[in-house]
Order: sequence, then structure tokens, then C-alpha cells
Amino acid sequence: MTNQQTLRRKLLDLDNGNYKAYRDIQGSYEFPDFTLIIDYVQGDPFAAPSKLRVQVPYTVTGFPPELYNNPIREMALRDFLTRKFDRLAYEVSGRRGTGKSGMIAITKMGQEVLERTSVYLIKLAPPAPKPAPGTNPALQRAKPIKLSNQKGVEVRLIVGLPAGGRRILGRQAAEMLCDDIPYIVHRSLKYEQLDADACRRHVETVEDTDWLRKQLPEKNLVAFVANGAILPRRSGVDDRPLSSEEVVPFKSPPSLEVEFECPNQGKISGMGIPQGVTLIVGGGYHGKSTLLKAIERGVYNHVPGDGREFVVTDPAAIKIRAEDGRSVAGVDISPFINQLPQGRSTTQFTTENASGSTSQAANIMEALEAGLGNSKSEETETTETETTETETTETATTATPPVLLVDEDTAATNFMIRDRRMQELISKDQEPITPFIDKVRQLYKDYQVSTILVMGGTGDYFEMADKIIAMENFQAQEVTEKAKEIAEKYATGRTAEGGEKFGEIRARIPQPASLDPSRGRRDVRLKVRDVDEVIFGNEDVDLSAVEQLVSKDQLRAIGAAMVYAKKQYMDGDRTLLEIIDAVMADIESKSLDVLVPFPQGDLALFRRFELVAAINRLRTLTVK
Repeated sequence: MTNQQTLRRKLLDLDNGNYKAYRDIQGSYEFPDFTLIIDYVQGDPFAAPSKLRVQVPYTVTGFPPELYNNPIREMALRDFLTRKFDRLAYEVSGRRGTGKSGMIAITKMGQEVLERTSVYLIKLAPPAPKPAPGTNPALQRAKPIKLSNQKGVEVRLIVGLPAGGRRILGRQAAEMLCDDIPYIVHRSLKYEQLDADACRRHVETVEDTDWLRKQLPEKNLVAFVANGAILPRRSGVDDRPLSSEEVVPFKSPPSLEVEFECPNQGKISGMGIPQGVTLIVGGGYHGKSTLLKAIERGVYNHVPGDGREFVVTDPAAIKIRAEDGRSVAGVDISPFINQLPQGRSTTQFTTENASGSTSQAANIMEALEAGLGNSKSEETETTETETTETETTETATTATPPVLLVDEDTAATNFMIRDRRMQELISKDQEPITPFIDKVRQLYKDYQVSTILVMGGTGDYFEMADKIIAMENFQAQEVTEKAKEIAEKYATGRTAEGGEKFGEIRARIPQPASLDPSRGRRDVRLKVRDVDEVIFGNEDVDLSAVEQLVSKDQLRAIGAAMVYAKKQYMDGDRTLLEIIDAVMADIESKSLDVLVPFPQGDLALFRRFELVAAINRLRTLTVK
């Protein structure tokens, strides 16, 4: 292993050379307090930046063990260090030539605390012997290495090695790698240099939030909104809390208030939203959608000061909306839509251009498939031949009843409601759609699928709801009893449609040939554009309607997971749920690193539902 001075000398010797000569610095370098590992060197100043790692022993970092003594605390500490390192890197790095020259960064962070690959707490490898002349360092590092008992912090960063045109700027590179990176490491990865109170608050807040979310099932809740929470955001492109004297902190209605005893903060109270069907009503601009948006993001932990730190939601909550124009492959939407013109099948519905109603039906059925697999209602199950214990084990998959989150503003009107007057004008035999209003209670009764629905335009849902919350001047009031009285006084007269049972949720088997990330190329082609698009082979996968994606790093990981799923598990026999179960199990046991060929710091954990959503939106997808 070479040292800091050797690296500096190499870079100075490369000054003004051809940019590709930077590849000579690939390898490991021992600095006084840490090890610098250069895994990948970009071949062009305009190409993706070089990928590096920094490994610092615990004896140098000095973090108290209580900051990482369980998995959630460890993740929170890693998140805190990522933010600190990236902030300092941004301050230190600057433009030093052509293209991405001078960049030092990890990844762009949002308000959510995600499981990321940017920082790990690891066992360090002992110093490696100096490679023999002519040995490829990259191949040598690929061999199994024996880990020492010494633990440390590993930071994965990207660096834009500086260039003038396509010539190496060796002096600037030496400053970046040999001066700037040691400064950033010293200021961001040593406990004595950090704000200890801020670090501890970050860790404890995330631990409390995660603990709260795990308590929801015990109280039969699907969501919790803490008193004092600040729900409005600054703007559509700024997810930080709105800072204004006019902001109204959230306060629970007394009838829905619940209390928890958190591990660190102690007692916390707020509004509990129970399992079942919950309606959020109110006038325009009174906070209905803002509340639902906070609940939607409650599947993630948040940083202290976000305002939504203690807004937590069932981790299987999924935002459902209409999505005109999306492709659909072989989805059974018959619980909602039947008897389409021209005899088109709705038990294996396929289209390249779904309407608002068919897309919303497909989105619900795909979410149910991802959570419940090939399921039938209780009544149907009792009539089926019982399977043996062995057969059950072989086909076992993870069953997680989703929680559906629906806002009328982004829903298809004809999918949500068909009132009495329209039923009279257009008879059922001429209307293929069974509206959501006639299925929402069946979902809960048959499959324990809860729904939280924002509805300001019709009171027909009053009869369907277990709880009704009215938002008035950004404050919540429970109005269930009043709404039920109104429903009884003004009967809608509409006839329920679609039968007494929700219907079957069918599993699908994706065909391997329909997922091709290379599309005739020699290598896999993956690229991410913001948080709404993955380029997979020759196809642009539009995820703009998958509203719970919050980071580009999640999309990078989803793209890698699609490639991994195709390579490891898509055999033409496994169902989509079985494939997703296997991929998520591998990630849980082996980390996100299992998805990529070498360590990368720009991946973040996604949920199974977002991975399924990406696969379902491939226009090349075929299933059986």
C-alpha cells in the first residue's frame, strides 16, 4: 500500500498528460488518519466522475458506541455523517478546469433519512502488500480479503478529476486528493469536530420515529400525526418546512388523540388514524391535500426540524392516482372494470395507452399484487381444495396488506363515483366501470386493505367511512357522527354495484425476454433523470406518477435491482411477487451492494412497491 506522498508525486508527474493516464492512480493509499481507495477512474472529464472510498478507523473517529448500538441508530448516524461530509465537500470543492473538474461530493440529500450506500460502518481490511510489478491493482482487490477486527467508517464519494481540455491538471488533482479530502475527513468524520448535541438529536429523533411506526399495528392505526407538526412545505420544489408566522401547527381532535412513550423524547401525543376507511374532507385550500401529503411521506423517517419528524405511516401505504397514457401488461382489473367495448379482456388487461379509470384500476390491482400476491377473498378460500404444508411452504411469499392513499384531485372522477342520477341515465349493462365507492369497504373486509381518501366534492362516501376528518383553517376536526347524520337525512338513493365481494387478486409471471437493459448493446444501459425517470436499455420508464419516490439514488438502485432481478430470478416461472420477495431479501441480508459490481455511494433503499411500479411501467413488459 502506498502513502499520501506517493499519490501526490504520481499526480504531479501526470501533469499535462493525456486524461486517460489518470487510471494509473487506481489503488489504495495510506494517509496518516485514513485509507483512500480509488475504485474507478473516469476516462473523460465529461464522463461520470471517479469513484473513491475513504476508510477511517473508530480509534480516529471517536464516536460513542451508543450512537450506533442498534441498526436504526447506525443508519441515522450514517445519514448524519453523509450530510456533514457532503456539505463540507461542497464548500471546499470548486471548478478546476473542464467538465466535472474539481467536483467532490457524495449525493444530494433531501428531508428524508434513507438507508444509503454513501457511508457504512464496517470492518476494515488490514494493509495489503504492495502489488508485484505488472499486477493489476483492481484485479488484486477483487480477490477475497481477510478482514481485521478493527472497525471503522467508510465514506463513498465521487470526484471529478481536473482537466484542461483533455489534459491532466496534476497539481489541482494533488490539491483535491491530498489536501482537500484530508481536510473534509478531519472536519466531518471525527466526533470531536462535530456538533455532539446535533448528532445525538439526529440519531434519537430517527430512532423515535422508527419506533413510533412499529407501534401503529398494536393500536390498530395506519398513521399518526403528532401535535405541533408543521405540515406545509415552502414550495413545490423546496421540501423544507414553510417558515411563516401564519403557519398553523397541527393539533389532533380530542376524539382521535393517542399518546406514545418514545424511547428518547418520552411522551408524544397526536392524531391516530385507525385501520379501515378514513375520509378527509373540507373546503378548498384548508389543508386536506397537505395532510395527505404528509401522511404519504410518513413511510420515511425525517431529519430533525423538518416539521414532519413525528408523522408516521404504515410502511405499506401507497399513493394511488390516475395516470393517463401509461402502459399496462396483463393486469386483472375485473374487480373494477368489465365488459369493455369490442370484447376486450379485463382479466388480462393490456394497453399502451391507459385511460384515467383503467390506469387507476391497474395501479390499485398492481399494488395489491405486490403486497398480497395471488389472493382470494375469505369466502372463496373456504371453497378451494386445501394445499399441503409442503406446497404452502414452496409458494410462500410476503403478504403485506397495503394502505391506499387517494386524493380526488389526482383521481379519475368516473372511477371514484357514479351517482344515482347517472345510474338512472346510463344503465349498468352499458357502464363497464364499478366505481371505487362500491369496492372500498370490500377491500377492507376481504383483504384488510385500509384506505385514506381526500374527498371534498361529494358526500356519497360518508356511508363508506369509519372515520371522517374535516380540515378547517388547517385544523383537524372529527365529524364522523355529523356526517353519518347527514347521510341518513339525505339518502343518495344510489344502487351498489359490482357484487358483494371484491374479487380475486391474480399473480402474474413476467417473461424474461421482455426486460432487456442492453437492447442490442454490449453493456447494460441504465441512467437516471431526476426522481421521475429511469432509462432502461432503450426505454424511458416514466415514474412521475409514483409520488413516494424522493431521491435519485432510489431510482439508481431500482434500475440496478431490475437488472439484478432479470439476471438472478426471472425464469418464466416465478411470479412477480416471488421475484420481488427474493430481491428484497437479498438486499436485506447483503445490503444494496449486492445490486452493483463494485462499491458505489449513490444508491438508496426503495420499497418493494416502487420497484414493482418501475417494472410494471416498462412498455416492453409481457406477462403470463
